[in-house]
Amino acid sequence: MGRLREETLDRFEAFAARIVSLAEVLEKQRRSRRVIDQLTGAGTSSGANMFEADEAMSRADFIKNTAIVSKELNETRFWLRLIVRCGWMTPVRVAALQAECDELRKIVGTMIVRSKRRPA
Repeated sequence: MGRLREETLDRFEAFAARIVSLAEVLEKQRRSRRVIDQLTGAGTSSGANMFEADEAMSRADFIKNTAIVSKELNETRFWLRLIVRCGWMTPVRVAALQAECDELRKIVGTMIVRSKRRPA
């Protein structure tokens, strides 16, 4: 039995799938392979690490994994912003994905703060 609600895990999985779809569009446009790989790596890693956090062996392990998720989401945020700045996608086309990334960052941040506050 995991620590997280299934809806939370589903949301991270859906976010990762949307990142992969965006990467496929960028690949068809023949954009920078390096940027595509970085975006895909960070965007999918956040989901994978959230699934790992779900089965954490301890509170410290949970905090460590969710901190990694936070960092990966922040990196994803950077790559999304860069894609817009380079003119590869319009801000409107990426806005929903950026908003979801920001919401997930807030959720994870709250999890970390609450987990650190709990008595051992």
